[in-house]
Amino acid sequence: MNMIEKILAKASGKKQVAPGDVVVANVDRMVLHDLSSNLVAKVFEQEMGGGTIFDPSRIVFVFDHTFSPPSQRDAEVLTEARRFAAAHRIRVFDSGSGSLHHVIIENGLWAPGQIVIGCDSHTTVYGALGVFSTGVGNNSMAALGYAHGKCWFRVPQTFQVFLHGRLQRGVTPRDVAQYLEGYLGEDNAVYQAVEYAGPLIESLSIEDRLLFPLMAIDLGAKAGFINPDAKTLEFAKAHSCGRSSENAWEMLVNDPGGKYEKVVDIDVGALEPQVACPPTVGNVKPIGDAVGIEIQLAEVGGSTGGRLCDIRVLAARLKGRHVHPGVRMQVVPATRGIYLAAIREGLIEAVVEAGAIVFPPSAGSNQAVNMGAMSEGEAMISNQARNFPGRNGHPKARVYLASADTVAASALAGRITDPR
Repeated sequence: MNMIEKILAKASGKKQVAPGDVVVANVDRMVLHDLSSNLVAKVFEQEMGGGTIFDPSRIVFVFDHTFSPPSQRDAEVLTEARRFAAAHRIRVFDSGSGSLHHVIIENGLWAPGQIVIGCDSHTTVYGALGVFSTGVGNNSMAALGYAHGKCWFRVPQTFQVFLHGRLQRGVTPRDVAQYLEGYLGEDNAVYQAVEYAGPLIESLSIEDRLLFPLMAIDLGAKAGFINPDAKTLEFAKAHSCGRSSENAWEMLVNDPGGKYEKVVDIDVGALEPQVACPPTVGNVKPIGDAVGIEIQLAEVGGSTGGRLCDIRVLAARLKGRHVHPGVRMQVVPATRGIYLAAIREGLIEAVVEAGAIVFPPSAGSNQAVNMGAMSEGEAMISNQARNFPGRNGHPKARVYLASADTVAASALAGRITDPR
């Protein structure tokens, strides 16, 4: 069995499972942002009639979308979520704490071998940490998760993406993860598990590995994962909820000689920087096809951005320079801890002096709930997660997705620019 199959077998009390089996498994953590927590609460109270939550210690709310309510209606969403959390003793990371999954990871609310579910599609991110994680619907979260601490799954088929070769100068792990969206194709892995493997993956830090399972959801995958190794173990000992007691969790790994539905072999050595062009994350092109497009906004932040390494790259590009006068540069640290680290390193000073706007740790302009809304005809380049029409304001506004380095170079030039 592979890592995912072992986790599902253990959590459902079975010795063995195989692709296609349906299991009802115990869930270790349920993670929700402000919007989904409010919707699930309504299902639990209004459709199920309320009652007692099976184990509220397994549930965590992070308010990252409406972090500063622009209207009475938005404020009431947070008020209702706080009321529900207080009534059921659910832990809340309130406004300004950061982006949902980054907050959960930073605060150690996970451990290898666990199952983590959320109503946010990017819940697949924990697959880089030896965890089976996936998104579920509001009704499933309320009826099985809240009420019983369980969830049902069909054990997915797994295919492997084997990545090897040396990245060229100016090409980053984000470029590779984005390239895979276009190369493998959106919705070409529906309800499958994607294992990311090979020398490239093995060489990456945990911070960069997270990008791959996180973006698996746009392939239609049920989950993405990386077979745990020594780096995973070291990170878990330092950061997971089991760090005080190594016996509190078990790092499950693939059995040798496992079989895959298919193996996709990719040499990354010839890749250039990549840009996902409107209207979807799968419309990925080499940088040369997008160079010269004028932008009005640039952003480092959001579900796939705002990491400390991203802010370091941005600050290095901007230090001693100024963003183009026609560009609004938005910087959104992914967590409060990252924000503090960036302040202590002088990174925030560098980007502010260069003309950038720094927003509270949050989901950034994701869905334009609080910031980053665009008018008709405007264009933005960002290292956030998605670029669907209307996601950041007017349906005819355009969002281009790229690495932090490409975003930084473009912010200086006022148009999409090759970071090399």
